[in-house]
Amino acid sequence: MARIGLGFGRWNFHPLKRKSSLLLKLIAVVFAVLLFCEFLIYYLVIFQCKWPEMKPTADDGEQATREPVLKAMFLADTHLLGEFLGHWLDKLRREWQMERAFQTALWLLQPEVIFILGDVFDEGKWSTPEAWADDMARFQKMFRHPSHVQLKVVAGNHDIGFHYEMNIYKVKRFEKVFSSERLFSWKGINFVMVNSVALKGDGCGICSEAEAELIEVSHRLNCSREQVHGSSQCGPGPLLPTSVPILLQHYPLYRRSDANCSGEDAAPPEERNIPFKENYDVLSREASQKLLWWLQPRLVLSGHTHSACEVHHEGRVPELSVPSFSWRNRNNPSFIMPWAPASSS
Repeated sequence: MARIGLGFGRWNFHPLKRKSSLLLKLIAVVFAVLLFCEFLIYYLVIFQCKWPEMKPTADDGEQATREPVLKAMFLADTHLLGEFLGHWLDKLRREWQMERAFQTALWLLQPEVIFILGDVFDEGKWSTPEAWADDMARFQKMFRHPSHVQLKVVAGNHDIGFHYEMNIYKVKRFEKVFSSERLFSWKGINFVMVNSVALKGDGCGICSEAEAELIEVSHRLNCSREQVHGSSQCGPGPLLPTSVPILLQHYPLYRRSDANCSGEDAAPPEERNIPFKENYDVLSREASQKLLWWLQPRLVLSGHTHSACEVHHEGRVPELSVPSFSWRNRNNPSFIMPWAPASSS
């Protein structure tokens, strides 16, 4: 009897091999895309950021020397979602993006101090103690940093509530975690950190305390510039550096709108001419004048608007509004990284 070879095995296995190979290639492509879009892209973009160069200075014909400088990074409006607003997938996505961007910047740029200019949380103004603890745990994971790097945070309206929502409990809860210090000096530079939500000027208890603290800071700064080292007239504690301070706060100082702002980080053109409301979008004229008079800063940095802007107050004091660091608020979140000389005055 003749044998007939049907060859089923040979003809059946080749399509399976081709399908398996195609599936492996597809998995490899998907993995490569995810690796690039969710990890490597942050390195490629942030690697292009460079600290401003400081030119050597020379006095009276002496050899040029480089002044001590401070590498400081400024973020604003991270708006970590809470338990009420936003879908869990949206929360997961946005927090992953911010964590990767922050950790990559930390590794590549190696700042010495990092400031977050308010609205760390989106729902701090009404979060329960349990929700606050959960939000804090996520914040500490996302913005973890080496012990030698300073992280300073000022309060925003979403952290402690607008003026009409703010109370002592919310303020103390925030300050317990992020400190209540109003004056921070590092490498000869004075930073004044303001609770701008409390500058309504209506005489409320928290407002009066905030203003009293700023007046005391003003006295210490002025005294340090005028008194000799070792003088006891400036009160307890070490004498402050003589440099003119940098003012840090959540609300911008008063300006009519963002009409004069430009650049890729500025507000969209259709929003720039919308008038700002005092004590809501910006500080009031009166509060802004008080801060400039009391502290006489050389620079003001603020957040809140979610867009970048540079303005000059009284024709001499520059203010930079820092854009939001969250992809939820803008499609091109960013941060600012000035390099400040310690002896500026």
